Amino acid sequence: MVHHHQLPPDDHAADHLVGLEVPHIKFPATTGRGIDLGEAARGDGRLVVYVYPRTGRPDEPSPPGWDDIPGARGCTPESCAFRDLSREFAGRGARLMGLSAQSPADQRGFAEREHIPYPLLSDAALELARTELRLPTFEAAGLLLYRRLTFVARDGRIEKVFHPVLPPDTHAGEVLRWLA
Repeated sequence: MVHHHQLPPDDHAADHLVGLEVPHIKFPATTGRGIDLGEAARGDGRLVVYVYPRTGRPDEPSPPGWDDIPGARGCTPESCAFRDLSREFAGRGARLMGLSAQSPADQRGFAEREHIPYPLLSDAALELARTELRLPTFEAAGLLLYRRLTFVARDGRIEKVFHPVLPPDTHAGEVLRWLA
C-alpha cells in the first residue's frame, strides 16, 4: 500500500541536534541494567541510537489511525534490519541502541520475540524531549511518542542525525554506509 511509504516532510525538527552533548540520563534497558546514555556516548568508537515511536505487540492492534501517520509504521522491520546488521556495525566500531517511549516490559517482550542483541532503552517519561536535545514527538491515539530519527554520537556529542527516516526497513543500511 502506497501511503505507508509516503515521506513525511522534513520539517527540520531535528536540525538543532548536531553538535549537542548527549545528556547523562539513565534509562531502563532490555539488557537488564539501566544505561546512562551520556556515558554510553562517551565510550569507544561511535554510538548509534535509533529512536522509534513504538513496536507493535502480537496481542494488540496498532493505535487507531496509526497507518495514516506518515512515518509511524515500520518499527519492527527497522529494528530487525539493525539486528541483522549488528555485526557489521560492530565491525565499524559502532555500538547500537534503540530507544522509544514504551515501557521496559513492552520492550523486553519485543527484544525476546525478535532476538534483539543490543539494548533497547525505555524513555517512558519522554525525558529526551525535555532536555536540550528536544527530540521531536507526535501524538497518536492519546499516546505521546517519539518521531523516528537516528543519531550518531562520538566522544559524547552528536555528529550526525538521520531524519526523516525513510523507508524504515532499509534505514540500517543507510546508517552503515554513512559509517563507512
